[in-house]
Amino acid sequence: MNFNESIVEETTLAWFEDLGYQTIFGPKIAFDGERPERGDYQETLLLGRLQDAIARINPQLPAQAQEEAVRQITRLGKPSLLLNNHAFHYMLVNGIEVEYKEDGRMVNGRAYVLDFENEDNNDWLVVNQYTVEASHQNGKVNRRPDVVVFVNGLPLAVIELKNAADEKATIWSAFNQLQTYKNDIPVLFHTNELLIISDGLNARIGSITSNKEWF
Repeated sequence: MNFNESIVEETTLAWFEDLGYQTIFGPKIAFDGERPERGDYQETLLLGRLQDAIARINPQLPAQAQEEAVRQITRLGKPSLLLNNHAFHYMLVNGIEVEYKEDGRMVNGRAYVLDFENEDNNDWLVVNQYTVEASHQNGKVNRRPDVVVFVNGLPLAVIELKNAADEKATIWSAFNQLQTYKNDIPVLFHTNELLIISDGLNARIGSITSNKEWF
């Protein structure tokens, strides 16, 4: 990363800090980092934060139901990125249907991933330089998005940055980089709600299905 692009990244992190997000350098929470929060680079969710959030937001549910909600998020099991993303979005908006035993009978309940009424009850985190690994037919591939936004341990947004001073590294270079990430590390985008590209002067927002016209 060149100096100018690093300034764009640092400015982005500072902006999130002003909004109340915690910021962490990706390697620090890697499985071999100072404060590991991942089992390996193929884990894209921060499971500890997710488990804590589910328990905090859904205290009315027993532990077994909370654990079932986490399992459903981590095992979406659909055959494509888009179908996994749709399944997760439904859970995010509507909650997760769970079944558990209460007083000797099975009861249906609903676990919520976000606290829409009390924002302070959510865990807000931004990680820069977040390495993700995926296995392909020709071997493993590593990619490192510039900035990933987590809420309750879920990577909901990915931000790709470029240097406005570099004529060859336009905002659309960042767009193309995101397309590469979607192909190479699709698991990161199973829970994605927002894609952002910026050169520090201009920014555009889209979703995982957006082409250039819709950014």
